[in-house]
Amino acid sequence: MSAISGPDYRTDETELAGAALVVDPAGVLYWPAERLLAVADLHFEKASSFARYGALLPPYDTVATLARLCEAIMRYRPRAIFALGDSFHDGDGPQRLGPQDREAIGALQQGRDWIWIAGNHDPDPATGIGGVFSPAVAIGPLTFRHEPQGKKGEIAGHLHPMARISARGRSVSRKCFAADGERMVLPAFGAFTGGLNIRSVAFMNVFGALTFRAHMLGATRLYAVDAVRCLPD
Repeated sequence: MSAISGPDYRTDETELAGAALVVDPAGVLYWPAERLLAVADLHFEKASSFARYGALLPPYDTVATLARLCEAIMRYRPRAIFALGDSFHDGDGPQRLGPQDREAIGALQQGRDWIWIAGNHDPDPATGIGGVFSPAVAIGPLTFRHEPQGKKGEIAGHLHPMARISARGRSVSRKCFAADGERMVLPAFGAFTGGLNIRSVAFMNVFGALTFRAHMLGATRLYAVDAVRCLPD
């Protein structure tokens, strides 16, 4: 199936450690050769987690995140989905899933492999949500994990990359992919997730220098900007 969902919807092709990949404005990564879709930091049940401590958020983050994820899955129809950690906002998140959300996850898993990669928010396997649990997965030249280690061929999440630029006299911030041809950090996908500026020292620890690019998410396309051109906080 085509990666394009409409005449104005544009994905970008990129290469990582020799593997041809597609970055999507929705914030997902697709590997055509493996028919593999990767998504990071879903943070399901973040609102219900906050509610336990008295911070009330609209309890619709899981529904909204699942709806967007369903759109991406229908666009690519992958054979496998890798959720790169922090899929749930805390270890009890799977138990707090409503029956409709649990059913929706099960429906998305039908006919394909689903790998839950351990995150710092959800390090342990959970029951009742299907799929397979793993600390990391290596396929060919690529390794999928949650926390980036800066290694060649690594695809990770955890840092919630966001880029800030000056455009037409004003500052614009967007979630982004951060990549340098050898390693990549995916944007956080969850509805209630924020971002960390790519000029942060955390990204220097991954890439070593400002020689990577930010693929900023737009509504229907991505905007590639050299990290050195992006603004600090």
